[in-house]
Amino acid sequence: MCRLIAFTLGLVLVINIQVIAQGSTDIISVETNYLPVLGNFKVDTGSAKKITDRKGYDNQPGFINDKQMVFSSQDETGYHDIILFNFETQKFTNITRTESKSEFSPSLTDCGQYISAVTVEEDSTQRLWLYPINMGEPEVLYDDIAPVGYYDWYDNKAAMFIVGQPHKLIYPYSREEVVTIAENIGRSIRKRPKTDQITYINKANNVVIDGKPVYEIMAYDLEKRTRKVIGLTLTDSEDFIWVDKHQILMSKDDVLYVKNVRKNGDWQKLGKVEIHGYSNISRMAISPKNNKLLLVMDRHEN
Repeated sequence: MCRLIAFTLGLVLVINIQVIAQGSTDIISVETNYLPVLGNFKVDTGSAKKITDRKGYDNQPGFINDKQMVFSSQDETGYHDIILFNFETQKFTNITRTESKSEFSPSLTDCGQYISAVTVEEDSTQRLWLYPINMGEPEVLYDDIAPVGYYDWYDNKAAMFIVGQPHKLIYPYSREEVVTIAENIGRSIRKRPKTDQITYINKANNVVIDGKPVYEIMAYDLEKRTRKVIGLTLTDSEDFIWVDKHQILMSKDDVLYVKNVRKNGDWQKLGKVEIHGYSNISRMAISPKNNKLLLVMDRHEN
């Protein structure tokens, strides 16, 4: 049973800014190979294939199972909808088709009954909404938490990036207790697999390597309420995902890298993704079985 609870928290921010940068992007899939016993993770860069192929914004992919994914797509009127793609049928289906709102950052909720999304409402307020899988009526989850930029799920509650000066990471333990976990953070908010940790990039501190800043990747334990540094980012990169409990994936330009935080190792190059007319990997998503990777790449029009 889904235990998501919508409630008013009394946290009101007056800044209503659409933080998602717009551009012409497409979603690319690549096949991967993962051996969980050994922790080996490889990417077949030669398998790169376009999922979307059009001028405009197709971005922010997320798997809902091994056969389906959702993403945010800009329509001809300039608004953004949530689209579902089925890998078996190769068909696209609208989850939303709103004329005066836009939906970004779709994700499957913990209970599996909703697709959540950051919704930019008619008055430009950005809040987290729930869209039922059965196509029922959507509902706002947290009435007075805005503007939400990004988020991830833990224990049927959302850890949320709140747009502001500075940006904040918050977690609503209850209606009475909304905790600010960190300030001055990057846009990647990721639940660490098989842990109670939410992870993020700390932009308040940086280390200069070869003349360029790199930032701390932080883990906050939502049960123990403790934090620790688990590694450093690549230079010029702020999007990351987890392959498993110990391995983080990032990209720089067209190249994918992996780091094992348990071994405290360096970033290891996995390969360069070369597909004609595209460059610059940004957002990523990995399938539940770790056998498929989705990449967002910038599209270059001729």
